[in-house]
Amino acid sequence: MTYQQTLDWMFAQLPMYQRQGKTAFKKDLTNIIAFSEELDFPDKKFKSIHVGGTNGKGSTSHMLASILQEAGYKVGLYTSPHLKNFTERIRINGKEIPKRKVSSFITRNKEFLEEQQLSFFEMTVGMAFNYFAQEKVDIAIIEVGLGGRLDSTNIITPEISVITNIGLDHTQFLGETLPEIAFEKAGIIKPNVPVVIGEYQKEVKDVFLAKAEECQSEIIFASEEIKESYKTDLLGSYQQKNIKTVVAAIQQLKEFKVLHINIKKGLLNVVKNTNLKGRWQILQRKPTVVCDTAHNKEGLKYTLEQLQQQEKKELHIVLGVVSDKDLEAVLPLFPKEATYYFCKPNIPRGLDEEILKTNAFRFSLKGKSFLSVNEAYKRALLSANKEDLIYIGGSTFVVAEIL
Repeated sequence: MTYQQTLDWMFAQLPMYQRQGKTAFKKDLTNIIAFSEELDFPDKKFKSIHVGGTNGKGSTSHMLASILQEAGYKVGLYTSPHLKNFTERIRINGKEIPKRKVSSFITRNKEFLEEQQLSFFEMTVGMAFNYFAQEKVDIAIIEVGLGGRLDSTNIITPEISVITNIGLDHTQFLGETLPEIAFEKAGIIKPNVPVVIGEYQKEVKDVFLAKAEECQSEIIFASEEIKESYKTDLLGSYQQKNIKTVVAAIQQLKEFKVLHINIKKGLLNVVKNTNLKGRWQILQRKPTVVCDTAHNKEGLKYTLEQLQQQEKKELHIVLGVVSDKDLEAVLPLFPKEATYYFCKPNIPRGLDEEILKTNAFRFSLKGKSFLSVNEAYKRALLSANKEDLIYIGGSTFVVAEIL
């Protein structure tokens, strides 16, 4: 199969949570364990850091990778979802997996994948682990896909487990309360493996302490421990929380030599080293255009606070969401004085732009609806003056279409 045929087969034939939603979610590790055995247990052939949490786990993963690259290590990085190209999910020292490797891996394992009916995410995790093992990475940063306890990535035994924070997201899978969600996220804590918790949150502290005690794992609350401040090339003010998490994790990484200068340079060169996109990314000036992948209540709270602090004459917001988004929780966060351009991301899970507009109107958010993200963006550009600011967000998939 060609690369495009391979992707078409992966997307069309197998369930994929990002596109379909709940029907693609499997609460079971049976498939990935079987696939690991079929591939001769690649997950046991490299060291790793496991990164979970509700918000910031992508940025945290990229920061960790950048620092370890600056320290001279060969670093694998597995993240999801991708913004533009599938190969973004699997990188070594910032370079994406070659397309031919994707095609050959699927072709080689297609019979097994069909027989076992693996999900899109399960086969991608297997591909990443196999690639990192083949390429003999020194360490891989592995981002959890969804939850933790039953996520396909949770077959690794990492050097450190990292949980950034807990928020109310994916409640249809993970639970309705913060402690219930924390229980699922805490599932990545392994026996005798240190765990770094990014943010101290009173509501879930006991869940993490209980799991760490059960596993006899040292637990570190980064927000309480790390006092020194660092700068990063990632522009969102919310990145300061992620920096503390990252520094605490690096300090726990006993078998790797990472100097203070590596931490400083790594944080300043995240975009250059790992090619991260979509985190408070400035696309142009006059008018200023910013996009950000924040999509739940906790993530949007920080992003929209920063948006309000920006110098601007008028604010234009290109907004699209997925159909299972809790609109009652996120829409009240958006500024009422902005002009809105409502749109539907081009995936099956995208929420109809008219439904979004109707719901937004209830919270005094006024604007027009557009059939596509690009159409909405073009209208925003036409309407904005040089001193204005255009913000694009609400969903990872909205940002992906613009990039």
